[in-house]
Amino acid sequence: MNVFTHRVRGSLLIAISLYIVTGCGLSTVTPTVSQPPADLTQLSATEAAGLLNSGKLKSEALVSAYLAKIKTRSDLNAFITVDEAGALAAAKQSDADRAAGKAVGLLQGIPIVVKDNILVKNIAGAGGTPALKTLLPTADAPVIDALRKAGAIILAKTNMHELAFGISGYNEAFPNPTTGSIGVRNPYDITRFAGGSSSGNGAAIAARLVGAGIGTDTGGSSRIPAAVTGIAGFRPTVGRYSGEGIVPLSHTRDTAGPMGQTVADVALLDAVIAREIPVAAADLKGVRIGVVRDYFFQNLDADTTKVMSDTLAKLAAAGATIVETSMPNLKKINDATSFPIVFKEAYDDMVAFLAKYKPDVTINQLAANIASADVKGAFGAVTGHAFDAAYPSAMLTSRPALQKLYVDTFAASALDAIIFPTTPVTAIKQNAAASSNANFGLFIQNTDPGANAGLPGLTIPAGLGASGMPVGVEIDGPVGSDRKLLSIGLAIEKVLGRTPAPK
Repeated sequence: MNVFTHRVRGSLLIAISLYIVTGCGLSTVTPTVSQPPADLTQLSATEAAGLLNSGKLKSEALVSAYLAKIKTRSDLNAFITVDEAGALAAAKQSDADRAAGKAVGLLQGIPIVVKDNILVKNIAGAGGTPALKTLLPTADAPVIDALRKAGAIILAKTNMHELAFGISGYNEAFPNPTTGSIGVRNPYDITRFAGGSSSGNGAAIAARLVGAGIGTDTGGSSRIPAAVTGIAGFRPTVGRYSGEGIVPLSHTRDTAGPMGQTVADVALLDAVIAREIPVAAADLKGVRIGVVRDYFFQNLDADTTKVMSDTLAKLAAAGATIVETSMPNLKKINDATSFPIVFKEAYDDMVAFLAKYKPDVTINQLAANIASADVKGAFGAVTGHAFDAAYPSAMLTSRPALQKLYVDTFAASALDAIIFPTTPVTAIKQNAAASSNANFGLFIQNTDPGANAGLPGLTIPAGLGASGMPVGVEIDGPVGSDRKLLSIGLAIEKVLGRTPAPK
């Protein structure tokens, strides 16, 4: 059986997987740790699921542990809304259902966090922006509905770069309610940022305030924060998940993106959302991984250079075939694709979103109320239609050329994936300057091309640099190769090991 490509069709058991499937669909996760640790918050989502299934852990105890720890880490400014009462009630109900012998899902009793731009029923606010603070969704976005039906518990909505229009998480609309400081902070060094735009997810998961969460990714918004905070983040092929009920930037590029302490956590969330069987780890022997130094290895700092070099050596020693290749004109083609598509589609897609979910607010009103200076400037280009004229060429010429370049690169060397540093540098200082155009360009350098081409991308924690800050490595695969990519990612995770938790 090829576990890379198999999709759910009826009852099936994959013996080599950590997961059980019944005739009714996805069921439970097998324990990977034998006993709960003294500090429950150190459990990954997958480890917690196994202990819950074995009866050695109660959801109420797990949720209570996270809620208590959240109260000690207000310095991270990771949350917009914490649903303490709702999460505890859901945990008690989950425990009662399990005790009564009711059918349970893969995420039964597992708390997760949700980026503020994804609609959650009865939790007000969206997009981390003032004009949408009073939006009160009457239904969950489909990705949240899928997670809830699998038993997940929504713990909180997380802080983010306003309207997902940046990489720093310096959101002036939601300063720290205790100190007044602005921006989500990195738990490895609270003077530094946690990336963006899924900033709060990265900070919360890395700080062990939750095991996993769901963010979004347009040009790197789940992968960048995951990389700089030492966790895993996944961008699926566009269309793998529903985009309904998510504050939009670009319908041809936007996607929800699972984030977790481990690749296994991300694969678990992906299986639930995509209604598929979770994948098993690949055998790296025979896996061919491309290295494109003429683009993805530019502008690296010392930490990233060292960790990336060590990663390639470890993968080669584990049996993977590392193939040096090149992608001529990648930067030129990507530059002609990226901004024209996002800035044109952001206007049309936001107008449609507001009409459906917040009809009392116009796009011009939304723009006028933006709190963050960098986002207000960028949205001025959106409402001013600055890139409309370039859009047809980007869609009809540049993007097809970019997609062809990737197809040809994978095919020419029979590559299963391309590997590179997720971000060229580790987390930088959190302040207004972090949102500069230069920093934006630097941090999306490696994540943006694959997103524009529609590829799936997975960032894997690769350890800490000499500075003590996390470094992430990313693998991108061909369009539609999501399961294979996750399978390779699980194997790479075994080779690299877990990144130490922040002190």
